[in-house]
Amino acid sequence: MDAQKYTLKPEQAKISAYFNLDNGSGKIRGIFAQNNTAVIPIFTEWFKPFHDSGASTVTIKNTGATDHESFDWAGIPAFEFMQDPLDYITHTHHSNMDSYDHLQIDDLKQASIIVASFVYQSSIKPALLARKPLTKEPFVCGDL
Repeated sequence: MDAQKYTLKPEQAKISAYFNLDNGSGKIRGIFAQNNTAVIPIFTEWFKPFHDSGASTVTIKNTGATDHESFDWAGIPAFEFMQDPLDYITHTHHSNMDSYDHLQIDDLKQASIIVASFVYQSSIKPALLARKPLTKEPFVCGDL
């Protein structure tokens, strides 16, 4: 993004979406729409095959402190999946316990399938996912 002009660069206009999974290996339960109302019915439909695995929530709400925030700020539709927290934030996150020993393999399999499905669905969609208006607010990331 050209931060001085608050306009997208040509390359950014080619990106349909950025999907992020940033909170450990907990099972996906849904997705934050980041105040992008246009994607709610789309994501609701995309989650239908995964209701039996516990993934169905689509919320208009934002979430912060993850890698998707800079993409969202720069005008690229960016979304964070909701996950079971397990003990990731309280014990594991950025600690010596953040290792393979703490992975939940079945949860990661479920998450991998859902993320792959969302990426695939967005890639075959005839039009790019709707973009929110650019903001002139400076970018501030809660995880820096």
